[in-house]
Amino acid sequence: MTNETFTIAIDGPAAAGKGTLSRRIADQYGFHHLDTGLTYRATAKALLDAGLPLNDEAVAGKIAREVELAGLDRDILSKHEIGEAASKIAVMPAVRRALVEAQRRFSTKAPGTVLDGRDIGTVVCPNAAVKFYVTASPEVRARRRYDEILGKGLTADFDAIFEDVKRRDERDTGRADSPLKPADDAHLLDTSEMSIEAAFQAAQSIIDAVLSRTA
Repeated sequence: MTNETFTIAIDGPAAAGKGTLSRRIADQYGFHHLDTGLTYRATAKALLDAGLPLNDEAVAGKIAREVELAGLDRDILSKHEIGEAASKIAVMPAVRRALVEAQRRFSTKAPGTVLDGRDIGTVVCPNAAVKFYVTASPEVRARRRYDEILGKGLTADFDAIFEDVKRRDERDTGRADSPLKPADDAHLLDTSEMSIEAAFQAAQSIIDAVLSRTA
């Protein structure tokens, strides 16, 4: 955090609601928003598009350093095959170093920034003014992902999605480099039985209190 920038870090597992919450907060305060997960997906897409291997850390690290954070297309990058490729390169230290540097540069934008991901409060922006850890039970998160897919007119297998959610949780929390975990000073928001609106109101009251102290 600088004198000109107010940074909000939002971490949590997949489908907990952190993306929706982050965008609401950014809109509310006129801050810049970055879904850091898309930076890994953009790197993976660039590798796939160029026909490059997903198991060469040096190549992946080079591509990661070239990723443009402006104009990341959520619809394109949300494709399943890109997500699978992203999960393979996201464990590579060279890729993580390159993207963390880019994310940190983004976090200095004035008047403020909201970054959401897996390691924002712990690694990317440990000095963020406000940190949240947004979570929900695996069953609830799988149901949300299932309903989202059905809402798009597609078919889905709830059991397969549930197993995928649990696998991602194990991979994210168990990796050696920047594991998913709440920062010690993060505010916990469990959305298992909380609407996004209720989560937003809770977050807003915390942010407003910090802003009033730093004004």
